[in-house]
Amino acid sequence: MARRKTKDTPGPYLLDIRLLRERIPSPEAYPFCLPAFRNLDTLKFHPKVTFFVGENGAGKSTLLEALAVSCDMNPEGGSRNFNFATRASHSSLDQYLRLAKAIAKPGDGYFLRAESFFNVATEIENLGVGGGYGGRSLHEQSHGESFFALFTNRFRGNGLYLMDEPEAALSPK
Repeated sequence: MARRKTKDTPGPYLLDIRLLRERIPSPEAYPFCLPAFRNLDTLKFHPKVTFFVGENGAGKSTLLEALAVSCDMNPEGGSRNFNFATRASHSSLDQYLRLAKAIAKPGDGYFLRAESFFNVATEIENLGVGGGYGGRSLHEQSHGESFFALFTNRFRGNGLYLMDEPEAALSPK
């Protein structure tokens, strides 16, 4: 029996991605040489949450970054409204991906990238929108507190949230 979508049953927003191998100039070139892409054809997403796990250097962050760019988010992090670049360093992987998107569109979206969160926090201050993150500068909190401020004040649900190493600022306890 098909489940009807209601306001309380969001998503899925991304169904799958396909690596367009026929466009790849060289499989030995970065990022296609990374383990995550050597044998990738199609990656199906779970309707609620998908986790990427693997060793350092496997390509998890590169894939998340390409997904973010493909979804019109800033490669350094933030929402679709963030349009800044501290240093253009993202790969061209997004140009070689085809995303299958669902009919339902996310009401919200955000790319959390732990390694460039400082830059995003600075941009939030520059834009004067810190109030939307709990009313206190993210720079005036510990790393963990600033991540929690983001999670509790910015992730509103019914959205596409791409998180690269969200555990980086959190203690195991």
